[in-house]
Amino acid sequence: MLPVDLLTLLAFIPAGLALNLTPGADMMFCLGQGLRSGRRAAMAANFGIAAGGMVHATLAALGLGALVAAHPAAFEVIRWLGVAYLLWLAMAALRASSFAVEAQVVPTPAIRAFWQGLMVNLLNPKVILFILAFLPQFVDPARPILPQFLTLGVVFSLGGLLVNGAVGVFAGSIGQRLARSAALSRWLSRVSAGIFGALAVRLALMPRS
Repeated sequence: MLPVDLLTLLAFIPAGLALNLTPGADMMFCLGQGLRSGRRAAMAANFGIAAGGMVHATLAALGLGALVAAHPAAFEVIRWLGVAYLLWLAMAALRASSFAVEAQVVPTPAIRAFWQGLMVNLLNPKVILFILAFLPQFVDPARPILPQFLTLGVVFSLGGLLVNGAVGVFAGSIGQRLARSAALSRWLSRVSAGIFGALAVRLALMPRS
């Protein structure tokens, strides 16, 4: 027996996919990773983001997400940690642009890209609010709550893997071709730094509501 009613699941899949297709921080992060470090790093970051989404879904099912959202101090701590982390990534990309002399994108180990994607997702309080607002609409209180949240989280994360993965792979392919020029390689790192910095500003200016 499915944890989630089949009709509910069939309604959730297109709704979740539509949200996955909406450009957001996760998609832009995969774009930046792809441009800077290629397809492998972009996909690793993509899996890290998906893992972060599953963590958020689990915490929401356990009630911890609501607890964080209800306490402004905890919410703000997470938000500013996320801002600081994104700014650190932007600075790292800028530093890399100073050394981009070889005809290839700046390599980032897959495990590092995975953890970067995971941390970017976990330190984005907007994801907490989104999970709390979206997933419960498809949860039946008469059924066990945790299996439903986990099932919906898996489905939503799979959609994100497909969409963000496609963006990352495309950006990685373009980045690898452009990086044949050392000058263009430096600019790719600067573009990535700009994306990470813009995400930090976006998170910093995000309204509390």
